[in-house]
Amino acid sequence: MRRHENYKELIWMLAKTDFKLRYHGSILGYIWALLKPLLMFAILNFVFSSIFYPRGTGDQYYSLQLLISLLMYNFFSEGTTAGMGSLLSKSQLVTKIYIPRWTLIIASTVNSVMIYLMNLFIIVGFFAYKGFMPHVSAIGMFFLFSLVLYVLIMSFALLTAPLFVRFRDLAMIWEVISQVLFFATPIFYSLQIMPEYIQQILLLNPIAFIIHFTKESMINNHFADAWQYGVFFIIVTGGFLLSLASYRKFISHVAEEI
Repeated sequence: MRRHENYKELIWMLAKTDFKLRYHGSILGYIWALLKPLLMFAILNFVFSSIFYPRGTGDQYYSLQLLISLLMYNFFSEGTTAGMGSLLSKSQLVTKIYIPRWTLIIASTVNSVMIYLMNLFIIVGFFAYKGFMPHVSAIGMFFLFSLVLYVLIMSFALLTAPLFVRFRDLAMIWEVISQVLFFATPIFYSLQIMPEYIQQILLLNPIAFIIHFTKESMINNHFADAWQYGVFFIIVTGGFLLSLASYRKFISHVAEEI
């Protein structure tokens, strides 16, 4: 039990250090954690609210849906990128002292969680400004999906962090894939504009599933069918188990390959 407590303290210390170093020396400091997604939101909302939802004819809550989608995808994007590079960025800790490698990976992803939690205040503020209150069950689903989103981040990090030490090209590959995922996920558009068979294909992507049904539940109080949740959780669980198997296979050689 004491060992687990020590691990928790180590993870928290590393996460706080990463968070402070990220904004050290910048004039705006921690405000950048809020400003970056807000700037993206402002641009996309200005462009797409005019194209897809012209004034007086569109969805009055489009901006809320866009904001939720952007913040959730930004959480996923930053968390996976940080998790993938976690072992290489802390190479001195990996090579000079022994600590469980997974603590370094978790600490890097916790940094993204801290930023995401800060951004939740933006969501609350915008919902209050719009005078819109989601149903309690929808709020519960939002936090459940946020938790599953973190599981996806950890799955990706455990899978790629040991491999990234050997294959540095993974960073560029993931950057391209992340951009493709952004456009393949219903962030700034509604999934309903797609043909039904395309919708079913896109929803096999857990990120698209999370963002689509988060928007649907929060704004329209519409939830997925039971079988859709079943398929979704099978995919997420399978991905997590695959990442654990890959981590155990490749982690033992990390120190020699850095």
